[in-house]
Amino acid sequence: MWSHSSLLRTLMTLPAAEALARLQDGNARFVADAPNLTVAEAHHRRAEVVDGQAPFAIILGCSDSRVPAEVIFDQGLGDLFVIRVAGNIAASSQVGSVEFAATEFGTRLVVVMGHTGCGAVLETLKQIRGAGAAPPANLQSIVDRIRPAVERLASAAPGWTPESLIGDAVRTNVGTSMNDLTAHSDLLHRLVDGGGLHVVGAEYCLETGVVDFF
Repeated sequence: MWSHSSLLRTLMTLPAAEALARLQDGNARFVADAPNLTVAEAHHRRAEVVDGQAPFAIILGCSDSRVPAEVIFDQGLGDLFVIRVAGNIAASSQVGSVEFAATEFGTRLVVVMGHTGCGAVLETLKQIRGAGAAPPANLQSIVDRIRPAVERLASAAPGWTPESLIGDAVRTNVGTSMNDLTAHSDLLHRLVDGGGLHVVGAEYCLETGVVDFF
């Protein structure tokens, strides 16, 4: 059951379409090198969010140090509920984190975001190709989650190399994680079916800084 404070925050939550537009606008500012937030504003925001948070979007993204969601969307403290893991996979802990934000804060938009040249996806492609040594067991568990969908993609592309397939594989992996969120969570499935939660995919381009939503 939601607490009184979380219910109040839910009533103020942005609709998914408005949340997505806010992310798009923020990314446009980032690309144009024209951020809204200043250091002084960040310090002021810190005091505002001490007693609670009301993130307007949930971002399931990759741990890559070049893809910090708050920076590339030009958002500040308390704006985004960010879950980061190599390969932006949706394992149990990530699914549970999305469930938490969607219920506790009533956040209506989930963005699963991959990025160009993802190392986890590239490692998976190399393993499928039979190149390189097997990674440590914990890293292998990430590869194992990425592999099924990417393997199907590879089987349909004769003569492929990891480098030639990485672009399509990144997007395929994003789609897999989007599906996994509802396939492995009755709660998220009900929220999406009821129209109270929207899940979209995205890809961040390391070269341009642009986020492409799909």
